[in-house]
Amino acid sequence: MKTVFVYGDFNILHPGHLRLLKFAKESGDKLIVGVNSDKLTSNKGIDEQTRLESIKATSYVDEAFILNTEAVDYIKQTKPDIVVKGKEHQTMQNPELDILNSYGGKLIFSSGQIGFSSLDLLKDDKYLSHNISHNIQFLNRHKIDFDDLKDIVNRFSQLNILVIGDTIVDEYITCEPLGMSAEDPTIVVSPLLNDKFIGGAAIVASHAKTLGANVQFISVLGEDENFDYVKNGLEKLDIDLSLFKDSTRPTTLKQRFRANGKTLLRVNHLKQHSIEKNIETKILNNIKNNIKDIDLIIFSDFSYGVLTNNLINSIVSLGKQYNTFMVADSQSSSQIGDISKFQDMTLVTPTEREIRLSLNDFDSGLVVLSDNLIKKSNPKYIFTTLGAEGVMIYNSTKENLLTDNITALGNIVKDVSGAGDSLLTSSSMALCVGASIWQSAYLGSIASAIQVSRVGNIPIKKDEILKELH
Repeated sequence: MKTVFVYGDFNILHPGHLRLLKFAKESGDKLIVGVNSDKLTSNKGIDEQTRLESIKATSYVDEAFILNTEAVDYIKQTKPDIVVKGKEHQTMQNPELDILNSYGGKLIFSSGQIGFSSLDLLKDDKYLSHNISHNIQFLNRHKIDFDDLKDIVNRFSQLNILVIGDTIVDEYITCEPLGMSAEDPTIVVSPLLNDKFIGGAAIVASHAKTLGANVQFISVLGEDENFDYVKNGLEKLDIDLSLFKDSTRPTTLKQRFRANGKTLLRVNHLKQHSIEKNIETKILNNIKNNIKDIDLIIFSDFSYGVLTNNLINSIVSLGKQYNTFMVADSQSSSQIGDISKFQDMTLVTPTEREIRLSLNDFDSGLVVLSDNLIKKSNPKYIFTTLGAEGVMIYNSTKENLLTDNITALGNIVKDVSGAGDSLLTSSSMALCVGASIWQSAYLGSIASAIQVSRVGNIPIKKDEILKELH
């Protein structure tokens, strides 16, 4: 294995660094990066741990550490095959050269090439400015205090949650656009980086876990490599898994080809037929054995066949019997869902399009739509998500206000995928620990703003929300 070593301060990870790291990675098999310690760097602006974490977050780096000694001492001790330095060092004195020559190593100068993955600037949410603009009018209107919201979030750890629904694997292929084909009117791109994320109902379970709850997740996947990918990812989060294999349906895979921060094309690999009856029976038996310990059931439906009408109705009946909180989302993006099939939910979170489809009503206003959905399926609360316009809250209990609206809190929008899942998870957990509908909606809006500020489905941590409430 050919090892490559790069070292430096890396105060602000900028595109020049990423190009250098990409070049270094392509020069060997394993890229090791030494981040100069605080005592070695001349710039005292950013502490060593922050700088180290930003380097670890990049896709090219295999190993990174704090360099507490001079780089020449590290090179003398470990003997990397290649050392890469920026091209600006080529005309300077390079003490590494004699050491490398002594054992046959190489010193290469490069500033990399244009075409680095912009995803690396987004990869670690810890270094993103979510840039949330709080809605002071809404907070004042409902006498919402940040300390109360923090207390609600800290109570999430009391919850035992069951998440059930369709699992999706999201694959992002980040590309460099090369131009238009000379033969036909086709956009030509060159793939730079592939990244997979756990999505669908599985990301809802992940959000619930990283927000502090104890989580059981039930889903049906295919007999394929994505089964192992999902299983391993969720096991790392210590989620209690009941994953069933169905050989007739592959694990749903959605590929997004992106360039310059925009999605060019999405390719879905899926089957949408209902799960087999024997799997349905096993799922119901599993829930019957555990229902008495469950505080909240989250239905995450993408209409890909896991949540059959019989399964939904049977689970809802069990939930009512044990007085369990139940919430649901039934998505209709490239598929057709029906949020109204979830009867007597505490909360549903449709988009405007989804609520119109469920009612076959494309003319009425949002309040009328909500009122008609109440009549059809009797949810207690409805959050209609409106993209950049935020979320409209419908409170069927008619306490204080019937409706209110929270404008979108996030000023940075990089990827809207998963916004609704984070809203559903955070808001329903808040309701379950005793928050008001207004407090719950606001916490869900914060989670959604965090989610859209980064590319790909990344589980939202409790500390992220607490930080935004600081």
